[in-house]
Amino acid sequence: MRASRLLSILTTLQARGQVTAPELADACEVSVRTIYRDIDALAAAGIPVYAERGAEGGFRLLDGYRVRLNGLSPTETDALFMAGLPGPAAALGLDGAMSAAQTKLVAALPESLRANAGRMQARFHLDAPGWFGESEEPTHLRTIADALLADRLIDIRYQSWRAEKRRRVAPLGLVLKGGGWYLAGQVERSVRTYRVARVLDCTVTVETFARPADFDLAAYWRAATERLEAELHPKLATVRLSPLGVRLLEALSQPYVRARTRLADEADADGWRIATIPTGTTLWHAVGELLRFGPEAEVLDPPELRAKMTEMAGAMAKRYGASATTT
Repeated sequence: MRASRLLSILTTLQARGQVTAPELADACEVSVRTIYRDIDALAAAGIPVYAERGAEGGFRLLDGYRVRLNGLSPTETDALFMAGLPGPAAALGLDGAMSAAQTKLVAALPESLRANAGRMQARFHLDAPGWFGESEEPTHLRTIADALLADRLIDIRYQSWRAEKRRRVAPLGLVLKGGGWYLAGQVERSVRTYRVARVLDCTVTVETFARPADFDLAAYWRAATERLEAELHPKLATVRLSPLGVRLLEALSQPYVRARTRLADEADADGWRIATIPTGTTLWHAVGELLRFGPEAEVLDPPELRAKMTEMAGAMAKRYGASATTT
């Protein structure tokens, strides 16, 4: 265990430059005191690791010191090849580079681990889009990716929901979500999300920008998606559900809605239960979501939603009744 931890500390220092003792302790899941002992052990073994004092200090390796570390475990090898699944790399124009990198990695692996590479590639495949959806192939994806890697500003013409807009954007990150590519881009002082497929024109400028030091793409995306889902479901409806309706709630509702639905523990004499369900911004949105339950749901509140459901159900009954009479 200690040998593995020492190797982990060494690789972390080599990859990140300077790391504090608490950061190493968190990463290795040990106490800070144990980290100090491990650092002493590395120094005793001839590794040129030293400490920088002060509020912004930490441990670091002597400048220029590098060590070849080929001690990959079988699970670490599997993880590397899982990260190299095709699809997104091809969309970014990196499929050739990814294939070459995997070939080099296989050549560098011990003989005992080379079989893992073929095993992972033969047994796992990434299909990003949801069911019955297609992967987007945005025209300007590779151009944006190149600008992103070069820290260059881009001028885009973008088709939003409401109108066509022109923006000068600092590209901070690309995210693949459900088969669609999204750009996290800074405009003036705010970071916004753009669907790359809606970018009509894109020109890379010669002007570079300073990437915000505190920007975390994964954290930004989590917050942005949570905010969007909350904005799409700002209201609540009180609904009476049959036993089948309860099962349909699990099958038909979005994860955000399922996680925030409050379902009564007790059922009435007919087995129906009361649920409080997040709904859309408009009556039409809410009606569209709840009509999927058919006769297995009854809206109790708010009154305007119940009235709209009654209106829609009556119109549908009239429509289908007229069709039956005509036939």
